[in-house]
Amino acid sequence: MNYTFDFNSVFRNMGSLWDGLFVTLQLTVAANLIGLTLGFVVALLIMSRFAVVRIPAMIFVEFFRCTPAIVQIIWFFYCIPMIFDVFLGSVTMGILALGCNLTAFNAEAYRASIQAVPKEQLDAGVALGLNPWQRVLYIVLPTAARASVPVLLTNGIGIFQQSALVAIVAVQDLMYQGKTIATASYRPIETFTIVALIYFAVSFPISQIVGWLERRRDVMTS
Repeated sequence: MNYTFDFNSVFRNMGSLWDGLFVTLQLTVAANLIGLTLGFVVALLIMSRFAVVRIPAMIFVEFFRCTPAIVQIIWFFYCIPMIFDVFLGSVTMGILALGCNLTAFNAEAYRASIQAVPKEQLDAGVALGLNPWQRVLYIVLPTAARASVPVLLTNGIGIFQQSALVAIVAVQDLMYQGKTIATASYRPIETFTIVALIYFAVSFPISQIVGWLERRRDVMTS
């Protein structure tokens, strides 16, 4: 192999990569806000006694869990404007697509945690005179949220990594900027090595936090 590595072309364009990382973080944070909020709501809908509420929520979850994220992103970008005559910014479309995907996975995490809430706690809420919504707000939500934190963080890391898929529809995220630099400089190895290291530098600390939380939870429950 006679290839000579030269990272200078990448380092000269680090400003573009930082701009792309900012867009990637925007997508990730907004998608997580959607997923954390709507995920709990969808989990409650799935557990509803009424089929008219439960079935649409189940279809939503299964659709976004059982289809590739890249197909979902492309569908949002091209089909929603054509079907509904709604035209939103590319970053907004990316947030909606990633947010819906994350909502589906978080809903399953919440559902498992909700089912694990001890019945004694719910009975105590009834004894205190709390109505069903108050029991959800003050008993179910805090307990389920604590139990599902490791899974929610893992899903959050996953959506950070999957956000690279929006580059295919020309959202100028970190991956898109990397592709642009690699094409212009003819240095794909160096460029995508730096891009991979940036993704790793963001994801690794969060993964360590997830591991620490899981170990702490195991100690507390043992």
